[in-house]
Amino acid sequence: MSRSKERVKLYKKVRNTSLWGSVIMYILLIIMFLAMMLFLAGFVLEYIFETKFAEGYRETQQLAQLYDAGNGDRSITDYINKLDNDFIVKDKSGRVVFQKGKNTCSDNGGEVELSNGKEKYMVYADTETDYIYPDGDGGLDVRFKELVDYISSHENNTRLPIWVETELSGEKTFIAKAYLTVSTRDTVLVIELLAGVFGIVVVIGVITIIKIIRSVINYRRVVKLFYHDPVTMGHNWNWYIRYGDDRIHDLRTRRYSFAVVNLVFRNYRNYCLCHSIADGEKMLARINGVLTGELEKNELCAHATMSNFALLLRCDSEESLKQRLEQLIAKLQGMDSEHNFAFQIGADVVKAQKSENGHYLKRRDMSIENAYNNACSARATLADTEESGVRIFDSGLLEEQRWYDTVHEHQQTALKNEEFVVYYQPKYDPRTNVLKGAEALVRWDSPEFGFVTPGRIIPIFEKNGFITEIDHYMIAHAARDQKMWLDKGYKCVPVSVNVSRAHFVENDLAQQIRDIVDKEQCPHELIEIELTESAFFDDKKAMIKTIKKLREYGFAVSMDDFGAGYSSLNSLKDMPLDVLKLDAGFFRGENEGERGEIVVSEAIKLAKNLKMRTVAEGVEEKAQVDFLAQQGCDMIQGYYFAKPMPREEYVHKMERTDDGGAGE
Repeated sequence: MSRSKERVKLYKKVRNTSLWGSVIMYILLIIMFLAMMLFLAGFVLEYIFETKFAEGYRETQQLAQLYDAGNGDRSITDYINKLDNDFIVKDKSGRVVFQKGKNTCSDNGGEVELSNGKEKYMVYADTETDYIYPDGDGGLDVRFKELVDYISSHENNTRLPIWVETELSGEKTFIAKAYLTVSTRDTVLVIELLAGVFGIVVVIGVITIIKIIRSVINYRRVVKLFYHDPVTMGHNWNWYIRYGDDRIHDLRTRRYSFAVVNLVFRNYRNYCLCHSIADGEKMLARINGVLTGELEKNELCAHATMSNFALLLRCDSEESLKQRLEQLIAKLQGMDSEHNFAFQIGADVVKAQKSENGHYLKRRDMSIENAYNNACSARATLADTEESGVRIFDSGLLEEQRWYDTVHEHQQTALKNEEFVVYYQPKYDPRTNVLKGAEALVRWDSPEFGFVTPGRIIPIFEKNGFITEIDHYMIAHAARDQKMWLDKGYKCVPVSVNVSRAHFVENDLAQQIRDIVDKEQCPHELIEIELTESAFFDDKKAMIKTIKKLREYGFAVSMDDFGAGYSSLNSLKDMPLDVLKLDAGFFRGENEGERGEIVVSEAIKLAKNLKMRTVAEGVEEKAQVDFLAQQGCDMIQGYYFAKPMPREEYVHKMERTDDGGAGE
C-alpha cells in the first residue's frame, strides 16, 4: 500500500471515530449486568416462593390423606374440624359434597409446574386475598404492590392463602386452602436482595459514567494532539485534511465555491539562519495568527509543512480570490517593518456543481488533497523567483499535470521498446572548423505522441527519478554507436553524455558506467561524462571520489553549464575535471557586450591554467565564433555549426580513417 493510500485510510479512520461506540457498549454492559442481577434476584425469589409453596402444599396433602383415611370415622372428622384449615371436597361432577370453613376458592384456577419440572399442581386463587394466582402458563403470578402493602401491614409472620387441589379415592377432589408463610426474616432477605441488586447497579452505573467521562476527556486529548501543531499552536495538516474534506463535501456548503490554497513563507530558511530556529518558529506562529484572523465562516487555516500553510477560503470568483490573496500577502508583509518578506501562493478553485435542473450537487469525487496538490503545482511555477506572487491553477497547469502523468505511465514501455533515440550535436574547433567532439542528447520518438523534445520530458524524469535509467540508456547507446562507427572505419571523436546529479548518491557510479561501456566494447576515451554545475553543490567528497575513479578508468569528465548558476571557484579548485563547458547564457541577452566578453575571456584563461579544455555552447553568430577562437576556446557547440541531429546524419560529419575523406 502506498503512503498516500495509508494516509487516506488513517484520515478516514480518525474522521469516523467517535465515542458513541464506547457509550453504547457501556450501556449494553449495564443492561446485561442488570438483566443478570434481576435474573439472579428472580431466581432467589422463585426459590423462596416455591419453598413456601411446597410447605403449604405438604400440609394440605397431609390433611387430604387424613380425610381420605378417616372415611367417615367420627374421631378423625372431629380432629379435622379442630384444625385451622379450610377445604372443600367435590365429587366427579364438581358438586361440593363436604365443606369445612369458609369457601373462598375462586374459579380462577390453573395447572402450576415448579421450576424442577417434575411436579404439577392444580392451584386456585383465594377470592379474598388474591395476591397470588396461577398465570395460566404453568406458573404463579404475584400482585407485587398489593403483596408488599399486605406484608408491611403485618408485624410478624404473614400467611398468604392459595387453594391447592389433591385427588382422593372414589373419584373425589380435595381442594384445601394452603398458606405460604412469609416470615420477617424472609421479608428482610428479599429487601436486602433487592437493595443489593439496586446498589450494585448504581455502583456499576456510576463507574460506567466515570469511564465514559474519562473516555470523552481522553478522546478529546488524543484528537487535540492529533490535530495540534506544536510550532504555531494552531491546527496541523491532519486537521486540515479531516475538516477540509468534510467542509467541501458537506451538504450545507455545497452551494459555495472554495479555493484550496498553498501559501509559502519564502524567507523562512534565511530568517532562521539570520536569527534562530526558535525565532523562525515564532514567526510562523505570527503568520498563522494573521491568517487565522482573516478567516470567515466555513474557512480553514492550518500549518502544513515547515514554511507551508494550507487554507480553505470561500471563492466567489477567481478575480476576487486573487485580489483577496494579494491583500493577504500585503498584510503578511506588513508584520515586520525590519524585514522584506516574500510570500508565494498557489490556489485551486473547487467550484459548486449544479444539476441540469439547477439543484446544487454534492461534490462526491472531489478530494481536498488532490486540490491542494494542484495548488502546490500552481505555486511551484513561482518558485524560480524570490518575489511574492499568486498563481491560480488553470487549464494550462492541468494539461501539464496530465502530461506528467502520461509520461510517467509510458516511460518504462518507451524504454523497453527503445523509443528514446540519440541525437548528436557536433563540437568544432573554432580555428580550424574541424570536428572535435559531440554531445549525445535524448529525444522521444513516440508512436502515440510523435516526436517529443527533451524539454518536455527531462524535467519530469528528474522529478520522478527515471532520469537515472535514461542516463544508463544514453551511455549504452552512445558507446554502442561509437563501437559500430569504429568497426566501419570512421574516425570517432569523444561523445559526451550527461549524468544526472541523482546518480551521485550511488557509491559505485563509476563502476556502473565502466561496466556499461565495456559491455558495448567501446574504448573509454571515446566517452566523456558531463556533470551539471548544480551537482557540484551536493556531496563534494562523493563527487570527487567518483570523478577520480572515472578518470582512472580512462573517461574524461566535464562540468556542464558553467556560469548558469552561482558558480563556485572552489569547485574548479577541488574537482579534477578535464573539460569546462561555458553556459549558453554568456552569449545571449544581457551577457553580451564588453562585460560578458571579459568574463568569458577570464574563464577560458582560468580553465587553461587548470589544464582544462573549454567548450562554448549555444553559439549562433560568427562574431562570437571569431571572439572565442581569438581567446583560445577549444571547441564550440551551437547552431552556428550544427543543430542536434539523428545519428544517421551525424555520421556524415565524421571522417573515414582508411582514406581520410569526408564521411558518407
